[in-house]
Amino acid sequence: MSLKHTLTASAIMLVTLLFYYGVKAAEEIHPNKALSGFPKQIGEWKATEKFFDKNIYDILKVSDSFLADYYNPEGYPVYLYIGFYQSQREGELIHSPKNCMPGAGWNIDQASLEELETPQTGKVNVIKLILQRGANKEVMLYWFHSRGRIISSEYMEKVYLVWDSITRHRTDGSFVRLMTPVIKNEDETAAVKRLRRFAEDIMPLLFEYIPS
Repeated sequence: MSLKHTLTASAIMLVTLLFYYGVKAAEEIHPNKALSGFPKQIGEWKATEKFFDKNIYDILKVSDSFLADYYNPEGYPVYLYIGFYQSQREGELIHSPKNCMPGAGWNIDQASLEELETPQTGKVNVIKLILQRGANKEVMLYWFHSRGRIISSEYMEKVYLVWDSITRHRTDGSFVRLMTPVIKNEDETAAVKRLRRFAEDIMPLLFEYIPS
């Protein structure tokens, strides 16, 4: 093995050891408020709370969560999921939709970034997916809302997780996902606008529940 490869392997081992040390020493962080209390009405949006089957929760290994279908006065839906992880030990990491959605039969037609702007965050990027399953098309916005950051990259989520486990002894994290169908006689742009409006409406509320 060359010196370069040896040094690289050693660096990876060191980071891994530091990460697991940080996880072991992680504080017990809880949501500021239980997610079960997340508002069922947000502006014009009214929600029906939903629940996954138990086997889904067993897979997600989430510490607290909220799942609901919100509808505006025109009857157009936005499906919201918030998952909070008190710590992210091995096997308890946040699941990326880029891995989960194909397993559920959805094809990812497009993946890109979408810019949001709120008084709390200023301009931030979130991840946008265009999904297709048979004749059904949906748009998804999601981001990692972890330890005070809005993160729009699976790679950077892992980098920050390692860094914060070492420097802050924290591995808690949250995941926020919004989905809406592309309704017949509308295009993707209208669906994206619907998600953007909803995302910007709920962003201030998220900071009330998710620890920074």
